[in-house]
Amino acid sequence: MSVPRKFRKGKHIYTKWNKNIKEVSTMSSSEEQNQKQGQVQVEIEDGISQGVYSNLALVSLNETEFVLDFIYLQPQQPKAKVRARIITSPVHTKKLLQVLASSIQKYEQKFGEIKIVPESERKIGFGNA
Repeated sequence: MSVPRKFRKGKHIYTKWNKNIKEVSTMSSSEEQNQKQGQVQVEIEDGISQGVYSNLALVSLNETEFVLDFIYLQPQQPKAKVRARIITSPVHTKKLLQVLASSIQKYEQKFGEIKIVPESERKIGFGNA
């Protein structure tokens, strides 16, 4: 089953369930008012909405920005590929850290602790079986 995706265009709210099924509704006057009072309208293109899988991240930084490279490392392959690069400010990076910490806390309350395997016990490719 697909996960619904909502987006707005003008006064209409679209809920896309899959390629063929869409729900369309009209914003109420109070929703319209909220939108005019500084709420940000976010749109996402179909290609981006599919997302990409990453199992490794590298962080680089300087005085004015953080560069987050999201990488996919295939098992038993000596080469990895950057799937996405995000360049952002230190302030936004810190806000992201706070949101991620809060989200992990909620996740663990609902599904249990996320256990991190120590580096020495990890089995990372490069010919290891």
